[in-house]
Amino acid sequence: MCLGEDDAQVSRRHGRLTHRDGRWWVTSTGRLPLRFPARLLFTGEEPLPLATGYTPLFVRGSGDREHLLELFVTGPEDEPPVPRPGDVTRPPRVWVLTEEEKLALVVLGQRYLRHEPRPQPLTWKQTAEQLAELRPAAGWREKRVEHLVNRVRMTLSRDGVPWLTREEVGEPVGNALNDHLIRALMLSTTLVPPDLALIDTL
Repeated sequence: MCLGEDDAQVSRRHGRLTHRDGRWWVTSTGRLPLRFPARLLFTGEEPLPLATGYTPLFVRGSGDREHLLELFVTGPEDEPPVPRPGDVTRPPRVWVLTEEEKLALVVLGQRYLRHEPRPQPLTWKQTAEQLAELRPAAGWREKRVEHLVNRVRMTLSRDGVPWLTREEVGEPVGNALNDHLIRALMLSTTLVPPDLALIDTL
């Protein structure tokens, strides 16, 4: 399979796909690593097995270019996917938030909603201070913000959204849990940039 045939940054043989022991494996053979959704695979590392289902694989190219290879592994009973041009587009899974949950999450994740480069969530303290400025009578404190956000995070985790628990992320956690939560809420369109209108007075 040819990727980035006009891109000199992509090695002529950048990777290898092999089948053994009943599984498909990916080996990196290029100068630059292959990017999986959750990790990088470098030349010289052990091959990675592909799980049944869909896996996007990215190869970094020249400048801002990135080349995508979509892999779909079927199980013994699975049928390969077929084109469905006539199907109605399925809407994303949107989580229902209370008014206070939405406001707190918009404040917490405002840098993401503003498309700032390499955004980070606000701290609990910053979030509580801005919420108190927006709603002085609501009694916003750091612990209240933390409990509210953690409640939303655990709801999404129970619904199958990955990387929202300490066990999945590992130590040190830092901002990772809130970072993953905000990104998941935006990917699902539960939070969208127009929600910044809720905090326009700041």
